[in-house]
Amino acid sequence: MKYGFVTTLDDTFSNAVERVRSALQDEGFGVLTEIDVKATLKTKLGIDRPPYMILGACNPALAHQALEADPDIGLLLPCNVIVREEPDSTITVGFMDPEAVLSMVHKDAVATIASEVRSRLMRVKQTLNESASG
Repeated sequence: MKYGFVTTLDDTFSNAVERVRSALQDEGFGVLTEIDVKATLKTKLGIDRPPYMILGACNPALAHQALEADPDIGLLLPCNVIVREEPDSTITVGFMDPEAVLSMVHKDAVATIASEVRSRLMRVKQTLNESASG
């Protein structure tokens, strides 16, 4: 995946969502938006699908820096994190790669911020992996 990175957890969906929220919070992110794709598709289209959640994560200090560097950067925010249940009942957690997405901006200040955000999201991934094995 060129625009993100993933990890797999052996957990329940609801517990995985809470673990992701907690790990994001530990890295300074809050969840601004939450889209329950399963519920939305069921309600709007009558489609049944496995659990799938999109979390819009934001680190306020880094978002502020990005907005100062380019006021239009809000078009590319927040950082989306997905949590989805696979057919084998494992949970995939996917992270938007801010370096890939924000590379469209072509500003050094934004690239620096993207690198910091990516480092933090990679630590979230690492935390999830460590808590699964420990």
